[in-house]
Amino acid sequence: MQDTLQQKAPPLFSKRVVLFLLSQNLSIFGSSVVGFAIIWYITLETSSGIYLMLATLAQMVPHLVISLYSGVWADRHSRKVLIMLSDSFIAVATLVLALVFSLGWESIGAILAVSVIRSIGSGIQSPAVNAIIPQLVSEEHLVRIQGINQSISSALMLLSPAVGGMMLGLFGLVSTFYLDVVTATLAVVVFSFIKVAKPKRAEETHSVAADMKVGISYTFSNPILRNLLICYGFSFFLITPAAILTPLLVERTFGGEVWRLTLNEMVWTGGALLGGLLVSLKGNFKNKVTAISLSLVAFGSCFALLGVAPTFVIYLIVMGLGGIFVPFLNTAEIVMIQEISDEDKLGRVFSIVQILSGSAIPLGILVFGPLADRISIQILLVVSGILLVAVGLIYGRTASKQQVVKQAEVPTQGQ
Repeated sequence: MQDTLQQKAPPLFSKRVVLFLLSQNLSIFGSSVVGFAIIWYITLETSSGIYLMLATLAQMVPHLVISLYSGVWADRHSRKVLIMLSDSFIAVATLVLALVFSLGWESIGAILAVSVIRSIGSGIQSPAVNAIIPQLVSEEHLVRIQGINQSISSALMLLSPAVGGMMLGLFGLVSTFYLDVVTATLAVVVFSFIKVAKPKRAEETHSVAADMKVGISYTFSNPILRNLLICYGFSFFLITPAAILTPLLVERTFGGEVWRLTLNEMVWTGGALLGGLLVSLKGNFKNKVTAISLSLVAFGSCFALLGVAPTFVIYLIVMGLGGIFVPFLNTAEIVMIQEISDEDKLGRVFSIVQILSGSAIPLGILVFGPLADRISIQILLVVSGILLVAVGLIYGRTASKQQVVKQAEVPTQGQ
């Protein structure tokens, strides 16, 4: 009896949870370091906006496209195997690129090609990672684990630019590639020791496209999921000005010194680190709808305040406060999806989330990027911030009503 209960409700820091956190953050760290090094290398070698655009597209678009399929694979096949294969896929591609550069065949085209391959591997991995977490952690620990994971990720994101710059400056790009190969290999080895029970399998149709259609139908026929994903799409679109245009705002308003641009990124990430620690200490959200709604309202308020900040110090304080709410929003959304989705469709639900978030930001760039040359960035931040507050309030009101209706229907269904 006790053994059964322990299997259903494993402790927070079980061996496989520790191994999972270690494996994933090793993988994320290596990828982040290489990502920064690649962008800086291309900037230094070409000074070309077109090449930077191509590098950004190479890192984002394949990830988005493969998400159409990766959610189905995460529901059809072993999620553990998918995660290990995708990390191995990325490591082999990066190793080939390192060998090519070591032989003196340095090429921006080769970097872009391997960036596409790395993006595909990341796109395959993401839905499987989010879908496997409920298999490793009991429901009462989901929020705390997400908070801990985001704290570690935020800390590594603070280190990644410094390590990337140091590796590129002291040892060159090839050594940076080898660092990623080593971290990805270690991540695979560590993950191989994790024992994961076989999840409930989806009822497979004759084609991946048909399974995708089932996943889309399932997701958008569930009113709570549908409302959450609509909110998710609008939110990421409205977050774009703050995510993309704030370095330009700093340069135009406060000065273009490198230290200012560096602080702009570090303060946001530092806020996210603090927020992750707070989430992990909190352990749970009594009402995830309220947590999501309040986080969006806080985001919108902070973004609007960024647009009217009179000094750089006040700007940084507001930026740091905004970063605190990142783990609250992400954790509440991810855990809510994990709790209300069927296990055999979880991979497809997260692939749809990935597609929405991945497409909303490029769409936002296309809209807000040109506007930034015609309209003050401060105005864009204030308007987008106010709209984000409205999205948060509307979501909180409508989602709360849906929860009340669902709770009222439960006794009826049981009769």
